[in-house]
Amino acid sequence: MDSRELSSAPLTHDRSYLGPPGSGRKPPECHRQRRKKDWSCSLVAVSLVGALGSSFLYGYNLSVVNAPTPYIKAFYNESWERRHGHPIDPDTLTLLWSVTVSIFAIGGLVGTLIAKKIGKFLGRKNTLLINNGFAISAALLMAFALQAEAFEMLIVGRFIMGVDGGISLSVLPMYLNEISPKEIRGSLGQVTAIFICIGVFVGQLLGLPELLVKESTWPYLFGVIMVPAFIQLVSLPFLPESPHYLLLEKHDEARAMKAFQTFLGKADVSREMQEALAESCVQRNVHLLSVLQLLRAPFLRWQVITVVVTMACYQLCGLNAIWFYTNSIFGKAGIPQEKTPYVTLSTGGVETLASIFSGLVIERLGRRPLLIGGFGLMAVFFGALTVTLVLQDHAAWIPYLSIVCILAVIAAFCSGPGGIPFILTGELFQQSQRPAAFIMAGTVNWLSNFAVGLLFPFIQRSLDTYCFLVFAAICVIGALYFYFVLPETKNRTHAEISQEFAKRNKASPPEETGDTAVAEKANGGPGPDSSSTLDNGVKDRAV
Repeated sequence: MDSRELSSAPLTHDRSYLGPPGSGRKPPECHRQRRKKDWSCSLVAVSLVGALGSSFLYGYNLSVVNAPTPYIKAFYNESWERRHGHPIDPDTLTLLWSVTVSIFAIGGLVGTLIAKKIGKFLGRKNTLLINNGFAISAALLMAFALQAEAFEMLIVGRFIMGVDGGISLSVLPMYLNEISPKEIRGSLGQVTAIFICIGVFVGQLLGLPELLVKESTWPYLFGVIMVPAFIQLVSLPFLPESPHYLLLEKHDEARAMKAFQTFLGKADVSREMQEALAESCVQRNVHLLSVLQLLRAPFLRWQVITVVVTMACYQLCGLNAIWFYTNSIFGKAGIPQEKTPYVTLSTGGVETLASIFSGLVIERLGRRPLLIGGFGLMAVFFGALTVTLVLQDHAAWIPYLSIVCILAVIAAFCSGPGGIPFILTGELFQQSQRPAAFIMAGTVNWLSNFAVGLLFPFIQRSLDTYCFLVFAAICVIGALYFYFVLPETKNRTHAEISQEFAKRNKASPPEETGDTAVAEKANGGPGPDSSSTLDNGVKDRAV
């Protein structure tokens, strides 16, 4: 894996020591040490603070409603009886609970659709800051619902929390993608997935009976949401805005250079400015694309298809179905019902460890192997899980094998498919296309999430334990698609990735000549002065 020189010396790079691509030659120790400089304190801080108040809360809200379900349903019944004088009908209670769970996905879709407009005017960082208002207001509504004797506050709070999640999963990956050097873009982007898994695990942990899942304390589970949101609200203002946003959309070269210097931890950022300038010239005369324009653009056809397939497989691969069977499988294995929450923590732990593993190896192995291998292994373990579920009554040890298969499916998912879709969406599109791409990806993500919640009970009722074969087939289709279509994006600029897809699209962006001029300038050849080129780009370009 090649590395970037981050010293303040002139940016001349001799990459001959690496040999041809795929040769397997490793960089010398000195270059391996220089690569560590890519991780500046500011990059680490913004990734941790940004993810804590964004993707962490998304993961936390996925799992936090599971443990207090009996208490929440009892609260619904008591509120209904207090108002109407009779207990709630079981069907009505089921409907209210289904709305409480699924409205999170509807809010997520709304948040995805408004993220572009907010991000265009406020920028990436300020959008995340404003988004904390949604999280804090949702936390207050849900935390005081029991005291106010109004279950509607819990439902509205879940919707608002979904809006927060939709904005977070659209803006945070975009922000991290734009501030990271290409050598560590995958590892930094994987922080989003790692904190989703940590959020799920913390939700399971706080849901233990010894902690917050009690008749009088379960609302505190939702009040906890305010803590990460407040930490982000007071910390993120001290970190810079995305330099790509400042340079390419606000045309503020001075602030962009200062942001590059802060994030990269060095004074000489001429190469990074040149790369951003190249993208600026490619996008000259190009407005910020709408979703419809993105879908119609022939030179983006396969990028769009790839993101749609990736996000659809992310939600439809069957991981949500795993949670449906977890408790019953644990029961078959002889685990007492009161011990099930503690054993469930193992799933959250496996998720977290697998996502951390993915973040450590993604820049060595690349995106393709992790996606193909992850979906391929999920298909294998889904097949094995189907066999063990069918035969679980034939031997006492088979349910334990089912538990192993469940943990293996979770590990395979989080090692690649669980985080890379968010990274790819930022990598496959350039600056003017990226906001629309994240809207499209988020829409597919949340609609697929909603479809799984709506259709899975019917699939499970029709196919019973064989339902996992449907998800195995989806995983196989995803793995085959990535094998034949997806190029490796590791350590490539956005322009280079676009060039790779141009071969399959059989169409190139009409602004490609501008990129050539800047590339010649960056390589020492003829070309306009960078500052004058930027000024001309600003005059000709409307964003």
